[in-house]
Amino acid sequence: MDWVDRGLCRTQPERMFAEGAAQNEAKTVCFKCPVQLDCLAYALDHREEHGVWGAMTERERRSLLRRRPGVASWAEVFRAGTTHREPELEPEPVREAESPLCGTRYGAGRSG
Repeated sequence: MDWVDRGLCRTQPERMFAEGAAQNEAKTVCFKCPVQLDCLAYALDHREEHGVWGAMTERERRSLLRRRPGVASWAEVFRAGTTHREPELEPEPVREAESPLCGTRYGAGRSG
Protein backbone atom coordinates (compact mmCIF):
# COMPACT_ATOMS: atom_id res chain seq x y z
CA MET A 1 0.00 0.00 0.00
CA ASP A 2 2.69 2.46 -1.02
CA TRP A 3 0.01 4.74 -2.46
CA VAL A 4 -1.36 5.63 1.00
CA ASP A 5 1.39 8.15 1.69
CA ARG A 6 0.47 10.03 -1.49
CA GLY A 7 -3.23 10.28 -0.64
CA LEU A 8 -4.61 13.76 -0.08
CA CYS A 9 -6.65 12.47 2.86
CA ARG A 10 -3.58 11.42 4.87
CA THR A 11 -3.65 14.67 6.85
CA GLN A 12 -7.36 14.43 7.63
CA PRO A 13 -8.32 10.74 7.74
CA GLU A 14 -11.22 11.28 10.15
CA ARG A 15 -12.94 13.40 7.50
CA MET A 16 -13.12 10.34 5.24
CA PHE A 17 -15.26 8.47 7.76
CA ALA A 18 -18.06 11.02 7.85
CA GLU A 19 -21.72 10.12 7.68
CA GLY A 20 -24.65 11.50 5.76
CA ALA A 21 -24.21 14.65 3.67
CA ALA A 22 -20.67 15.13 4.99
CA GLN A 23 -19.65 12.18 2.81
CA ASN A 24 -20.11 14.38 -0.26
CA GLU A 25 -17.58 16.83 1.18
CA ALA A 26 -15.17 13.97 1.80
CA LYS A 27 -15.55 12.86 -1.82
CA THR A 28 -14.31 16.25 -3.03
CA VAL A 29 -10.92 15.44 -1.50
CA CYS A 30 -10.81 12.27 -3.60
CA PHE A 31 -11.60 13.97 -6.89
CA LYS A 32 -8.25 15.80 -6.79
CA CYS A 33 -6.25 12.90 -5.38
CA PRO A 34 -3.48 11.30 -7.47
CA VAL A 35 -4.17 7.85 -5.96
CA GLN A 36 -7.97 7.82 -6.23
CA LEU A 37 -8.12 4.61 -8.28
CA ASP A 38 -5.58 2.81 -6.07
CA CYS A 39 -7.63 3.74 -3.04
CA LEU A 40 -10.92 2.66 -4.59
CA ALA A 41 -9.45 -0.62 -5.84
CA TYR A 42 -8.13 -1.38 -2.35
CA ALA A 43 -11.52 -0.69 -0.76
CA LEU A 44 -13.37 -2.83 -3.30
CA ASP A 45 -10.86 -5.70 -3.24
CA HIS A 46 -10.79 -5.75 0.58
CA ARG A 47 -14.51 -5.10 1.02
CA GLU A 48 -13.97 -2.05 3.22
CA GLU A 49 -17.27 -1.45 4.94
CA HIS A 50 -16.84 2.08 6.26
CA GLY A 51 -15.74 5.45 4.97
CA VAL A 52 -15.23 7.18 1.67
CA TRP A 53 -12.54 5.47 -0.41
CA GLY A 54 -11.64 6.63 -3.91
CA ALA A 55 -14.66 8.98 -4.00
CA MET A 56 -17.19 6.23 -3.28
CA THR A 57 -19.23 5.82 -0.13
CA GLU A 58 -19.78 2.43 1.45
CA ARG A 59 -23.27 2.31 -0.07
CA GLU A 60 -21.93 3.10 -3.56
CA ARG A 61 -19.24 0.44 -3.22
CA ARG A 62 -21.74 -2.20 -2.06
CA SER A 63 -23.94 -1.37 -5.04
CA LEU A 64 -21.03 -1.69 -7.46
CA LEU A 65 -19.95 -5.00 -5.92
CA ARG A 66 -23.51 -6.35 -6.29
CA ARG A 67 -23.64 -5.28 -9.94
CA ARG A 68 -20.23 -6.80 -10.76
CA PRO A 69 -19.86 -9.91 -8.56
CA GLY A 70 -17.49 -11.63 -10.99
CA VAL A 71 -14.65 -9.12 -10.65
CA ALA A 72 -11.74 -10.87 -8.94
CA SER A 73 -9.43 -7.84 -8.79
CA TRP A 74 -10.57 -4.27 -9.10
CA ALA A 75 -6.94 -3.19 -9.11
CA GLU A 76 -6.47 -5.19 -12.33
CA VAL A 77 -9.65 -3.75 -13.84
CA PHE A 78 -8.52 -0.19 -13.16
CA ARG A 79 -4.98 -0.89 -14.35
CA ALA A 80 -6.33 -2.30 -17.60
CA GLY A 81 -8.63 0.70 -17.98
CA THR A 82 -5.80 3.18 -17.67
CA THR A 83 -3.48 1.40 -20.10
CA HIS A 84 -6.03 0.39 -22.75
CA ARG A 85 -8.51 2.96 -23.91
CA GLU A 86 -11.04 2.43 -26.65
CA PRO A 87 -10.79 5.09 -29.35
CA GLU A 88 -13.34 7.76 -28.82
CA LEU A 89 -16.02 7.94 -31.48
CA GLU A 90 -16.97 11.18 -33.10
CA PRO A 91 -20.42 12.24 -31.86
CA GLU A 92 -23.26 12.20 -34.35
CA PRO A 93 -24.23 15.67 -35.51
CA VAL A 94 -27.39 16.94 -33.86
CA ARG A 95 -30.19 17.52 -36.32
CA GLU A 96 -33.13 19.76 -35.61
CA ALA A 97 -36.29 17.73 -35.22
CA GLU A 98 -39.29 18.51 -37.34
CA SER A 99 -42.84 18.19 -36.16
CA PRO A 100 -44.56 15.27 -37.85
CA LEU A 101 -47.81 17.23 -37.82
CA CYS A 102 -46.95 20.43 -39.60
CA GLY A 103 -43.34 20.22 -40.75
CA THR A 104 -42.18 22.98 -38.44
CA ARG A 105 -39.31 22.72 -36.05
CA TYR A 106 -40.24 21.96 -32.45
CA GLY A 107 -40.42 25.11 -30.43
CA ALA A 108 -40.42 27.45 -33.44
CA GLY A 109 -42.86 30.28 -33.11
CA ARG A 110 -43.73 29.45 -29.51
CA SER A 111 -44.01 32.16 -26.98
CA GLY A 112 -43.28 31.62 -23.25
